[in-house]
Amino acid sequence: MKIIKQIGILFAVCWISQLIEYVLPFAFPASVIGMGLLLVCLLTGFLKVEHIQEKADFLLENMAFFFVPAGVSIINYFDILKSAAVQLVVICVISTVITFAVTAVSVKFTIRLMNRRKS
Repeated sequence: MKIIKQIGILFAVCWISQLIEYVLPFAFPASVIGMGLLLVCLLTGFLKVEHIQEKADFLLENMAFFFVPAGVSIINYFDILKSAAVQLVVICVISTVITFAVTAVSVKFTIRLMNRRKS
């Protein structure tokens, strides 16, 4: 019963985010709205981590499975993507470097805040 409750909570958040996306006057991904909604629910205490822990862990452990359709699409449209291969590689390299840099700065900032809190 606990697993069904956790799945229900996650599906409810997804459904509410779909409704919000439909109501918005501009295009915004429902998945991002759902993550924000889940964050707000966790921060306010409306939801506790224990309410979704097991199913969230399961989904994270099996995340690679959810990328199979994207991989198949890349294979289906390879001839179209081949013409823009250089641009795609450059974008991937630049975005990876930026992501690494932002992550490093965030970790340094977090460690600094944690050290201040301890002292």
